[in-house]
Amino acid sequence: MSEPVQIIDFSKIKATCSNCNLHELCLPHGLQSKDLEKLEVVVKGSHPIEKGKHLFRTDDSFESFYAVRSGSVKVYVINESGEEQIIGFYFPGEIIGFDGIEHHKHVSSAVALETTTFCSLPYDKINDICMQIPDLQNQMFRLLSREISNENQLLLTINKRSAEERMASFLISLSSRFKKLGYSAKEYNLPMSRQEIGNYLGLTIETVSRLFSKFQRNGLVKINRKAIRLENLPAIHAICDGFSEKTKDNNSSSA
Repeated sequence: MSEPVQIIDFSKIKATCSNCNLHELCLPHGLQSKDLEKLEVVVKGSHPIEKGKHLFRTDDSFESFYAVRSGSVKVYVINESGEEQIIGFYFPGEIIGFDGIEHHKHVSSAVALETTTFCSLPYDKINDICMQIPDLQNQMFRLLSREISNENQLLLTINKRSAEERMASFLISLSSRFKKLGYSAKEYNLPMSRQEIGNYLGLTIETVSRLFSKFQRNGLVKINRKAIRLENLPAIHAICDGFSEKTKDNNSSSA
């Protein structure tokens, strides 16, 4: 008779930043050992949460930041029409929850796209530690700056770029982020649906499907359900920069 499978309770495992494989991506990046010890005292691991479960919802009291350890998270707001508007996708090593600082309550909601674990970073305690550790405070400012830059980039992508450029930028962004995690920059799974991709990029689900089909037909990508392989990164980068396949063909024929 086989032994029962042991279920690991992540909430009872002491989160150790210095031994975490996301150490160079997350909040502890650049901290010295003695400063890491102070941070580890307040960091708490989590139970795994299932796909579709929320880490927090709009108007929830803001108490902590959340560093994704595994899985992925979708952050969204409800617009004036009462519809969901996705404002970001987050992966291991990335931190969410900055939206709650100003009013001490969240103005967005965060939901797991798949089984996800995270570390909880209590705001009050992190704020106290920042007073003692200038490097940690600098890291917090850097992460806040990155959030603002990402929001500005999203607005630029939606308002100023064509549908092809939006899709290419999205694929390249994921490629870069997965590469930082030590995974392949050319082959990865999409944890979000095509409808969610369209929502994020300001495109209809029909346009997303059409673009995937076009990119695959032109040899840029290979897609099998949620698995995607970037077959021609230089060409996808070129689309990001405003050079579509059509533009290059026209230039070639006029030369």
